[in-house]
Amino acid sequence: MSERFDIAIVGGGMAGASLGAELAPHARVVVLEAEDRPGYHATGRSAAFWEECYGGRGIVPLTLASGAYLRERGFLARRGALYIGREGQRGELDAFMARFTDSGATLERLGREGVAAQVPGLRDGWTGGVWEEACADIDVAGLHAHYLAELRRAGGTVELRARVSQVVRRAGGWTVATERGARFEADLLIDAAGAWADEVAEMAGVAALGIAPLQRTVAQVRVDPQPSPDLPLVLDIGGAFYFKPENGRLWLSPQDETPSAPCDTAPGELAVAQAVAALQEVVDWRVEAVERKWAGLRSFAPDRRPVYGFDPGDGAFFWFAGQGGFGIQTAPAAARLGAQLVLGRPRDAMTERLDADLYAPARFAAGSG
Repeated sequence: MSERFDIAIVGGGMAGASLGAELAPHARVVVLEAEDRPGYHATGRSAAFWEECYGGRGIVPLTLASGAYLRERGFLARRGALYIGREGQRGELDAFMARFTDSGATLERLGREGVAAQVPGLRDGWTGGVWEEACADIDVAGLHAHYLAELRRAGGTVELRARVSQVVRRAGGWTVATERGARFEADLLIDAAGAWADEVAEMAGVAALGIAPLQRTVAQVRVDPQPSPDLPLVLDIGGAFYFKPENGRLWLSPQDETPSAPCDTAPGELAVAQAVAALQEVVDWRVEAVERKWAGLRSFAPDRRPVYGFDPGDGAFFWFAGQGGFGIQTAPAAARLGAQLVLGRPRDAMTERLDADLYAPARFAAGSG
């Protein structure tokens, strides 16, 4: 016997939870989560920062529109971000500044002295940087729990261990079956499945968009001296590393983007070694131990912008995917915009400046653009 809903959302990570929370006051919503707990994959493995420029200029409007929601509810704690470069990377630093001119991001160009004041033990050769004061840490677990609570409070349902095994199109909607034998009927199917987004679409008879999972590795290392809690998020302007303090330790990534099949991914030893080597080229701190390491899949559409909207070939299928590494920091505005598109409701103060066409799946249709 099937349970009947207005909307079925596949995926209970930050994407599915936030969109479900926005939709549940207006429709009967079920979120189908494959794992024993929501957010097991990308959401639970985030490096947990809100950074105005992260993801590129096309993502800045979503990030800035989400800022007030996150700050007002206590999910952000000031950190600051510092992009650094060597002598030969001055042009890249200048180009970074130019790229985000008039985007709304607040940036300041720094010389060697300004960078060294922010990063104790900075080695010779690092000659300049770009300072972004607004960068903050995100309470990812708290935000995810907030959205799940809002979803349930509004009458929404979260089904765990509900890995989708079959999707059947029927007149007026969908029948969705899970591996454990449960069946759900819904008028609208929303694909918030992250790394599995294309697989879910193909199961539903909808053309895949080329959403590709890329592995990102993070390691927690113990260093001497212990990093100051006031150390900013430090990023290489060339994309070779970033690091930030976390409870007396350092979270460190080589900013790898290794293509992967959708899976419960694991960190590679080479990526961790590359991250440690990069750190030792930046500062004179001694790496005493790699205490733990993890990896997550960040999934991107071909143009690296998220995909929000009804599929051009099937108006009962809605994409909410391709959110790369920026899906958490943009969650409030993305979910609000997504719900407004689903429900046909007008924009509000959070979303009024967002251009939905930038994120529409129709941009991938043959002959578009």
